[in-house]
Amino acid sequence: MLNNFRLSMAWVHTWFGLVLGFVLMVAFFFGSLSVFDREIDRWAVPATRFEPQPMPSYDNLLADVYTRLKPDPVDMAATAKRVIGELPAADTMPLVSLFAYTTHRDPVLLIGGEFGIPNQPKDPADDHLHVHGRATVDPRTGEFLPDDALKIGSDWFYPLHYSLHLNWMYLGTYVVGLAGLVMLVALITGVIMHRKVFREFFTFRPNKRIQRSALDLHNMTGVVALPFHFFFAFTGVLIFAGFYYFPVSQTLLKPLHDQHEVLEAAHTGLPHDEAGIPAPLASVDAMVAEARRIWAERDMAGEVGFLTIEHLGDANGYVSIYRAGSDRVALVGEGIHFRASTGELLREDPPSPPVEAVARFLTGLHLQHFEHWALRWLYVLGGLLGCVCIATGFVFFVEKRKQDHARRGLQGCRVVDALAVASVTGMVLAAVAMLVANRILPEAVVGKGEWEKAVFWWAWGLSLLHALWRSAPVAKALRNPAWAEQCWLLALLAVTAVLLNWVSTGDHLFKTVVTDPYWPVAGVDLSLLASAAVAVFAARKLAQPRTVQASALCTESGGGL
Repeated sequence: MLNNFRLSMAWVHTWFGLVLGFVLMVAFFFGSLSVFDREIDRWAVPATRFEPQPMPSYDNLLADVYTRLKPDPVDMAATAKRVIGELPAADTMPLVSLFAYTTHRDPVLLIGGEFGIPNQPKDPADDHLHVHGRATVDPRTGEFLPDDALKIGSDWFYPLHYSLHLNWMYLGTYVVGLAGLVMLVALITGVIMHRKVFREFFTFRPNKRIQRSALDLHNMTGVVALPFHFFFAFTGVLIFAGFYYFPVSQTLLKPLHDQHEVLEAAHTGLPHDEAGIPAPLASVDAMVAEARRIWAERDMAGEVGFLTIEHLGDANGYVSIYRAGSDRVALVGEGIHFRASTGELLREDPPSPPVEAVARFLTGLHLQHFEHWALRWLYVLGGLLGCVCIATGFVFFVEKRKQDHARRGLQGCRVVDALAVASVTGMVLAAVAMLVANRILPEAVVGKGEWEKAVFWWAWGLSLLHALWRSAPVAKALRNPAWAEQCWLLALLAVTAVLLNWVSTGDHLFKTVVTDPYWPVAGVDLSLLASAAVAVFAARKLAQPRTVQASALCTESGGGL
């Protein structure tokens, strides 16, 4: 490729980073927002603005709730295409398994289950025919939240972080995985390129030309957060490797995988199949009390975080109760399993073997379900530093080349700059516009969540069109005015979102901070105001006139992006 090794690494760093940097911006920014996804949910769904609740009583509340749970219509329609004959009415489908899940940050309870169907599959190999249902419940009363009350944090921003909402054939997950690998390559090649890492840890010259300042900030944010970036890129790829990237257990090794499930069930005493003999359900509350007693004996008393019942109403049914993991890094564990019909203790999960323990630890550290608010804010800081690193890489790429492109009449820098605008300011605009739409649209409007999603995509698409329309000066080696214009609009929308939250719910900052503190909502409002302040600062700086640079600072770059 190139004779010099460092120049070869610079080429890899530049072009790999440019091509998939736009995907990495999405992953880093919405990953940062996902650190507080539950808090964003509280802001977006005012009916959930109360204190976190423990797992409610199954016998006295949840048993009735599950009788009102219905199959998902979309899943019903998809399953109808896989079976012979018409599906029975949704009200007649028996619930064959169920789950309930909560965390230390969740006022509401997520429940779901599988409904059995009598139809035969069209494909004999299709051996897992169920229709699923899911709902969000107020654990104090058992009331269901409206189906179209979109939880913007956990059901939109968080999946966008790892799937881009490109769900066909898991395309988005594969793209993000590829971007994660490219991020690892970019970090390694960046270290090779920049030999004076310690100096670049402290070097930032904001009053220099844009090209120099952008490169300084790119290097500094890359070096400061290098361990964070490497760890999260690596664990992000690792988490999905077995499910999506190398799913051999569901393809080449599926027969072996199915046989292993049967053998594991025999070993653990947890039945793999139904017995076909009806059986009543014993007191689940008594099983929960026993699980808590066992945890206390192990010197790790805690609340229930996850509860499942398999083979419901069958003699082989069993109840699994998992301890909430808010006091440790690894994910939920310490499962206690009981026979559903009698409450007899079947199994206590043993400590994880070393490899599984390491995997759980790394996964837990990436997802950060444990209770540590200071570390949670450090995650946000690390994610935003990643965004700054990528954004300044875009800026430096354009600044380094636009003089030459202007002389030669090329349009490459113009296109890259417009894409950078849409990937930086446009992406944030879309997120804030969604919050504004959330507060403008009445709570009772039909399909409110779908309208909010539409606003998000339209705002992002329009930001790209605006950036392309205003990008003509870049072809003359000047700055794209879309940067400043979208910053001003972002500041306006962020303040508007805070005001609309006040008007529509009465939860203004004085109330949520002083008179009746509720930090999930206050935190979102304060973050919006901080974003508005940063946007105003950026817009004012971008509005300052600059003369056309005489030449690109090729020698200053050190071969960097």
